[in-house]
Amino acid sequence: MPELPEVETIARKLRPHLLGKTIMDADLRWSRTLAFPSPRKFKEQIKGQEIKEVTRRAKFFIMHLSDFSLLIHLRMSGDLFIKDSKIGAEKHDRLILKLVSAHEGRSNLVFNDTRKFGRVWLTANPEEVLGKLGPEPFSRNFTPQWLHKALHSKRRQLKPLLLDQTFLAGLGNIYTDESLHLAKLNPLAASDSITAIQAEALHEAIRKVLKQGIRRNGASIDWVYRGGEFQNYFRVYDREGKPCSVCGTKIERILVGQRSTHFCPKCQMLSVGS
Repeated sequence: MPELPEVETIARKLRPHLLGKTIMDADLRWSRTLAFPSPRKFKEQIKGQEIKEVTRRAKFFIMHLSDFSLLIHLRMSGDLFIKDSKIGAEKHDRLILKLVSAHEGRSNLVFNDTRKFGRVWLTANPEEVLGKLGPEPFSRNFTPQWLHKALHSKRRQLKPLLLDQTFLAGLGNIYTDESLHLAKLNPLAASDSITAIQAEALHEAIRKVLKQGIRRNGASIDWVYRGGEFQNYFRVYDREGKPCSVCGTKIERILVGQRSTHFCPKCQMLSVGS
């Protein structure tokens, strides 16, 4: 699943191809792709909308239009492409936005989603969709002090809590495993056992790992996402049985909250009472 760095990469790549263009029409090829509003209302409202800005919030790709915001969550297998308007639809294209520009002519923004888990919202109030998300890892609100206090307000295992988008927005399986290893914290540790010093280390690790992911255009470990190279720099993720780059101990894989989790049993030893 694309996480914050992958969605940020997509937004940066598509932004210059979308800004200032007008949406002439929408070809909704699978109605359940649309979470809100109804297909009929969607087609009516999106026509004639100019794309003013392209941003990201957590794992959501966002186009700010003249009167609405278009939010796309890629989920497991979604991807976005700019294509020539003359190229026909492919099997897994779920939504095609037909664009026009006075200077560049016509093109299509295509939402392709093999597994059909991705969703699209068109709304005048994006907070209706985004309002329950936790802080962004790069926001001013995300400080070591906030993180320490927030961790102690819960009593949950670290890994599932960091994956909870209402706690902290944007982290998924890959970047959580990488951050915990860099911070030398066990994924099974209780959140309210984390010290202020450990919270500071985790805060620094999360930001560092995400910045590295963005700098390397995300990770390409699945056929549904292409172009990144962060997978060549993984510390623990998908490295079961391989030596830890810090201590040489073999990386282990366990299930935590039904999610595959990779860690170093020596660098990330679970302390007594955690």
